[in-house]
Formats: sequence, structure tokens, C-alpha cells
Amino acid sequence: MTRQRGAPRELPPLVVDYRGERLAGVDEVGRGPLVGAVVAAAVILDPARPIDGLTDSKALSAKRREALDSEIRERALAFAVAEASAAEVDALNIYHATHLAMRRAIDALAPAAEYLLVDGNRLPGHHLPGQAVVKGDARHPAIAAASILAKVARDAQMLALDARHPDYGFARHKGYPTREHLAALARLGALPEHRRSFAPVKRQLALF
Repeated sequence: MTRQRGAPRELPPLVVDYRGERLAGVDEVGRGPLVGAVVAAAVILDPARPIDGLTDSKALSAKRREALDSEIRERALAFAVAEASAAEVDALNIYHATHLAMRRAIDALAPAAEYLLVDGNRLPGHHLPGQAVVKGDARHPAIAAASILAKVARDAQMLALDARHPDYGFARHKGYPTREHLAALARLGALPEHRRSFAPVKRQLALF
């Protein structure tokens, strides 16, 4: 059957080269925003305590993400959330800072993982064996769980930043370069939490 134009491409079945119970899903949130940390999570699910509804965090409502976040924290064998700060993003670049946050999350797992499934097309340079899985948050529940923990944690950081600086709209755009955020940046200037190496922030700083 011919695939219709514009229809989503079906992904091949995911074959995991590991048979134990200490497989960690790893994902991150916050590569694209102009402000704040990039946040990563690692999760080892418990096969004896399955969690229904795990999928890509972006496909879930905020209320559903928060409910699943609580379930994951209650039922997982292990989980950890870590980050790389805006200053580390500027020092290392977003690619390397993302992998640093991932390695920190993996290292914080107790019990430790034996194998990694990492969302994306690159492993983060950790010593553990693993696989990079494109669109992994929609293909494996452990990666989906990690995406949910990371998203809930980063959104909470943006709500806290919004409470301190309500004129920027962080509660709505979560730091992404929306028209509202760019207008606030032009009007109010950059905050210490803004990523100085990102082009819109760099341009704004050059005006002062």
C-alpha cells in the first residue's frame, strides 16, 4: 500500500540489544529555549510495576504529564533528573551541555543502569553501552518516562522564573523564542538566566 503524502512515516520496530532489568531510558528537554538550563532525566522502569500511558511528553497535556511524573517517581526502580546550566550551555555549546546533563542523570541512578536507551541519534559519551533511538520517546516506555520527568522539571523551573520576572511570559512560552519572548527581550533586555551564546540574546546584548 502506498503511503499517503504527508502521512507520518512508520518507524521500524525497536530491537534492544539487552535482556536485563537495569535498562535506563534517557531524554532531555530544553535544547531550543533562549533561557535556563537544559534538563535531562534517566529512568529504569520496574517490569513488575508497569505504568500505562507513557509516551512522548510533548503529546501529553500538562495535567497528564504531572500525573505520570508522580507515577514514575513512585513505581520506577530508579530515576534521576539533572541539568546543565545556562552558563554551561554558553561555555560548552548546547550539544555538549545536553550530553553533560544526560551523563549527570545517568550517574545519579541508584541502582546504577547497565544499558542505555537514549533519545536521538547520538549517545552522550557515557561509559555504559547503549543505543541511540530516533524518536525514542514514542518508541520505548523508559525513554518516554525520562522525557516526562525532564519536561515537568524544566516547566517548573520556567514557572519559578516567571514568578520572579512576570513581564517576560515564561509561564506561557517556557523560554522558547516565540514572538512574545523576543519582544520582551527587546523591551526589557536579557536576564542573567538567558543563554548569551544564542543569537537573539547575543544580538540584544550587543545593543547595550
